[in-house]
Amino acid sequence: MSTQTHDKLLTRIGGLLRQAESTDNEHEAEAFLAAAQRLATRSSIDLTVARAHVAGREHRKMPTQKVVPIGEAGKRGLRTYVQLFVAIAAANDVRCDVARSSTQVYAYGFDTDITTCEALYASLLVQMVRASDQYIKSGRYKSATVEKIVVENRWGRKVQRRVQAPVAAVTARLNFQMAFAARVGKRLSEVKADVEAEVRAEPTADPGTALALRDKELELRDFYTRTSEARGTWRGPQESAGYSAAARRAGDRAGRAARLGNSPELGAARGQLDAGEA
Repeated sequence: MSTQTHDKLLTRIGGLLRQAESTDNEHEAEAFLAAAQRLATRSSIDLTVARAHVAGREHRKMPTQKVVPIGEAGKRGLRTYVQLFVAIAAANDVRCDVARSSTQVYAYGFDTDITTCEALYASLLVQMVRASDQYIKSGRYKSATVEKIVVENRWGRKVQRRVQAPVAAVTARLNFQMAFAARVGKRLSEVKADVEAEVRAEPTADPGTALALRDKELELRDFYTRTSEARGTWRGPQESAGYSAAARRAGDRAGRAARLGNSPELGAARGQLDAGEA
């Protein structure tokens, strides 16, 4: 894909994402983001098949690594931001390592897939933060409780007791965003799977499509294995947050409504890393 063609693709995706962010019509908004993912998946498949026909490995596009900034060190909620990017990456053939500070992600994949992830992430992050802000401002989280273990001294002995405590706003926000990111990632992956199935079933489909997609997966896996210096596995934000079932349900509902649906329009030197799950 030429730079000009790639720029046009990103412009089309960007236009769909801006419409998803700006419309107040839930059903209309639902179509735009899925249309963007469908377009991204279609284009990625076309590129993969085209690469398979290029004679000579030295002339073909190869996977690359790119550092994607997430936020400043110390900013609350960076792990949920990372979770969102990793979920998007998993639906777009990109693998990730995560800096221990969660301030940046190291993305491994083809350049067009990585830039698509960045565009989707920029839009979905706006939606996730806005939805969680609205949830907190509504005060609905205040009626929920979280189970805590309290240690008390009784007759010279320490006794543990389980109590129900009000959910703090920060705990509710983190749980909301975790559920939002998980749901959006699942939906994007479903869109990708649907598009790939449609492409394989088309009468005019290139007979080598399935093989080309498999070869791409193996090539990316080999590149990641050779290049990544990650130690351990990134386990997401769960370890640093208490659990709020109500906030998780609210975040999941927001993720289900996060501008997804069907659209008839569109058929280096590094610090300590954890391996991502994309």
